[in-house]
Amino acid sequence: MISAGDFRKGITFEMDGDVFQVIDFQHVKPGKGAAFVRTKIKSVMSGGTKEVTFNPTEKFPKAQIETKEMQYLYNDGELFYFMDTDTYEQLPLDKEAVEDAIVYLKENDNATIRFFHGKAFEVLPPNFVELEVTATEPGVKGDTASGATKPATVETGAIIQVPLFVNVGDILKIDTRTGDYLSRK
Repeated sequence: MISAGDFRKGITFEMDGDVFQVIDFQHVKPGKGAAFVRTKIKSVMSGGTKEVTFNPTEKFPKAQIETKEMQYLYNDGELFYFMDTDTYEQLPLDKEAVEDAIVYLKENDNATIRFFHGKAFEVLPPNFVELEVTATEPGVKGDTASGATKPATVETGAIIQVPLFVNVGDILKIDTRTGDYLSRK
């Protein structure tokens, strides 16, 4: 059990038959009245977020989230297939579970899959990936003092804002948590 007074970012707990992850929290002690905890929580099953105020003494069961490193194999148009590299079992997942991660994953890349009671609910790509630029407009020489950027499409279909000197065929290092360009090879 975890009390609302112990909430921190990233903590998962069960409430109302769903599992929630704390995205943001604030302990408030008003001059008059009882203290409370203002939180922003995200349902790990549906992905919806909401803001909720808790009494610091409220208790909730802590959710046990399992993670497993798996290899992305392919997609057949509807399902995305991942393989457990220890047992070679394949796990098909629908688009909702892989939506945010798939724009950074190539076939045979490893990803972290999060499970609650054996049901996969989220796929996390590696924090940093290297992808090749497949389409971008040529950079225009001129005023670059402002740190000008242009859109570039990488081999997985993701569109990343890159500096003007990036060309088709360049390999980019991308931070998947923010979607930002970091460097080129």
